Amino acid sequence: MTGSSSLVGHNAETQEQMLSRIKIWAQNLKRDSHAVYLASRDPRVPWHAKVVAVAVAAYALSPIDLIPDFIPVVGYLDDFVIVPLGIWLVVSLIPDQVMTECRARADEVGQRPLSRAGMIAIIVAWIVAAMIFGWIGYIAWRRFK
Repeated sequence: MTGSSSLVGHNAETQEQMLSRIKIWAQNLKRDSHAVYLASRDPRVPWHAKVVAVAVAAYALSPIDLIPDFIPVVGYLDDFVIVPLGIWLVVSLIPDQVMTECRARADEVGQRPLSRAGMIAIIVAWIVAAMIFGWIGYIAWRRFK
């Protein structure tokens, strides 16, 4: 019986370690999303990295998701896959020294930037994108009709 109780104790310890690692990963992801936002405003960052950084930071901080969260399981897919991959891509495009400085500044602030103008710009961008895709779909539908 002692063997199974030590196995349960080991299993609980492993779960605690895993939860701890996930929490640290989530905190680093939050910090990096803010650091990417800060890096996008730094003149030492190449323009192509800035474009990707602005897009990823805007999406990460946006209240609007590509896949709505109310859709079971798939709704959180973008939060757990798309955003981390986008942040990883941007971090790989930003010079190491700049990213280190931006991470330090993001740690100091400890909160993500809030901007009503940014939120409105994101909403307008999504509406314009939806209208463009709708228009393209309408034209394609009329041609094949």
